[in-house]
Amino acid sequence: MGQLDNKVALITGASRGIGAALAVGLAKHGADIAICDLARQAEALADVKRQVEAEGRRCFAHHVDVSNIAEVESAVADITAETGGIDILVNNAGILKPSLLEELPEADWDAHFNVNAKGVYLMTNAVLPQMRARKNGRIINIASIAGRQGVATQGHYAATKATAITLTRVYAQEVGMDGITVNAICPGIILTEMGKNNLGSDEAIRHWQDVAALKRLGYPDDIVGPAVFFASDLSAFVTGQALNVCGGIYFH
Repeated sequence: MGQLDNKVALITGASRGIGAALAVGLAKHGADIAICDLARQAEALADVKRQVEAEGRRCFAHHVDVSNIAEVESAVADITAETGGIDILVNNAGILKPSLLEELPEADWDAHFNVNAKGVYLMTNAVLPQMRARKNGRIINIASIAGRQGVATQGHYAATKATAITLTRVYAQEVGMDGITVNAICPGIILTEMGKNNLGSDEAIRHWQDVAALKRLGYPDDIVGPAVFFASDLSAFVTGQALNVCGGIYFH
């Protein structure tokens, strides 16, 4: 028996990196999976779908811009019809384009908040009515340790992740009476395509490896265990929390 047997998990930004790892990882623990990402990620999303199905689970792929309310509501309605109901929502979709704040174009500020913050709000609101009706649900927001402390050239990104952490705490208070938990995972430096591009050099990778208490950086699969914990009854009495998953880079 898996921790997530008979559950359906919806994961945004699931075409690569942490989102893809979570789709396959939650499937390994028994969940059927709905994955979504932008239409331009169709080929990568189809590959993740094949990986989930190779685990013996159902998988439903949808093209969704999480900052567009019409697309979000349409996708959630379609996924609900296909699966019978969404038990777990993982708000993972996110973007990061580094820039000094004083040089950041307004359009980039807006784009980061639209995806990383408004996307959490829109997806959560779209899924909540069915969770409330069943008096059960698990919502997991993928934030970042950047949202804890801020990072030079990532001020706008850090601000969106701080927003995601705050939304986690507020939603937890607003929906707890309906049996729904809301928690966040704050990854440290994860060696995804985005993470590697942001680090920029092997020297930077070695620096952060030395800083980390575990003397290594993270991989997408390192996020799976914490997500299974928050998605399952293992965390039935845990809500409104933000867990650092960073190998010992940050301790607050």
